Amino acid sequence: MTGRVFWAELRDELRSIVREPTSLFFGVLMPVGFFVLFNLLYGQDAVQGLSAGTAMVATFGTYGVITVASLQPGVGVAQDRDLGWLRMKRVSAVPIWISLAAKATAALLYGVGVLVLMGVAAAVFGTLHASPWALVRVVLVLLLGSVPFTLFSVAVGFRFRPGAAIALLNAVLFPLAVLSGLWIPIRFLPSAVRDIAEFLPTYHLAQLGLAQLGDGTALIHVLALLVTTAVAAGTAATSYRHARL
Repeated sequence: MTGRVFWAELRDELRSIVREPTSLFFGVLMPVGFFVLFNLLYGQDAVQGLSAGTAMVATFGTYGVITVASLQPGVGVAQDRDLGWLRMKRVSAVPIWISLAAKATAALLYGVGVLVLMGVAAAVFGTLHASPWALVRVVLVLLLGSVPFTLFSVAVGFRFRPGAAIALLNAVLFPLAVLSGLWIPIRFLPSAVRDIAEFLPTYHLAQLGLAQLGDGTALIHVLALLVTTAVAAGTAATSYRHARL
């Protein structure tokens, strides 16, 4: 019973991002479009010992994954709450956690799709120089590292209406992308920005992805993301307890 309900919810969530032009554009098309543009312009350059096209799989891949993880679950929760679906599920035999798990899983699957499209584009342009195993590690790391962003997104969805949730999540996402060096390599940014980046989870996720490609160590970035996950989980739990379903 639980499995059937989960798969039904998951199918609906996978369709929802395609049915919603805003989610499709911001969650899938824009990250991939940015990646293609920057790859065409700078893909053959060298960045931190890697070809820029290879490094972008980790940095723009981080941006693509957290975009889906940040927007899709939270906006979906806000919409369900606004329509009364969460209230109905709360009093029905369908646990809310199944709906949340389906939203998070759908975001992960779309994240995989974004990463695959970026990898294919880099390979077509001839800028991808990494072993298949290294690329698999990047995908796994970025997907696992998206968990705190999913939790934060859900927390926002429990507290704000859909329009406000979209505005708030985008207002957080874009500065994080710029300040973390996801679009422009961190070494090209001003020193003040580099100092700020070290406190941002997006920076640590991108650096952890780069570490899978042979650039840098991973431990400090793993610790930073674990702390972020704990904080995001606490925030999501608090938002759920105080949500008006």
